Amino acid sequence: MKRSWVMGLLLVLAASLQTVAWSGEQEPSSKLNFVVLRDYSGKPIKNASVVLHPVNSKGKQERGGYELKTDSDGKTQFEGVPYGVLRVQVLAPGYQTFGEDYDVQKNEMEIVVRLKRPTQQYSIYGDSANSPKQETPKDAAPKDGGQKPQ
Repeated sequence: MKRSWVMGLLLVLAASLQTVAWSGEQEPSSKLNFVVLRDYSGKPIKNASVVLHPVNSKGKQERGGYELKTDSDGKTQFEGVPYGVLRVQVLAPGYQTFGEDYDVQKNEMEIVVRLKRPTQQYSIYGDSANSPKQETPKDAAPKDGGQKPQ
């Protein structure tokens, strides 16, 4: 009894899949080609991580996604990306992280990413030329234990 029920379910599923395939009601998808280059020289970056995340209509990143690695020419590709907004992040050691949203609406797209070297970070603990001046309150007691000026 169970076997015939399972077989019937499989036949219904197979028939519905064939109907969708024959009617052409598949969701449109795109082939994305990525090229990751050094910004300062234009040379390719090998083994850079290209992370893809779908973005919903409210602009929020959805769960899931894919991670790709670039080859020695700085290239990677992914087929079957559904049309819509896609968040692309590119990470590579020794370079700034890249992130941007793309609206995928074509059968094939090429996305070229130029990664920059890290820049100097601002710190209040750095050299005095870049640090903000600290002011001492006028009514603060002197550090040597003396009396406040009158």
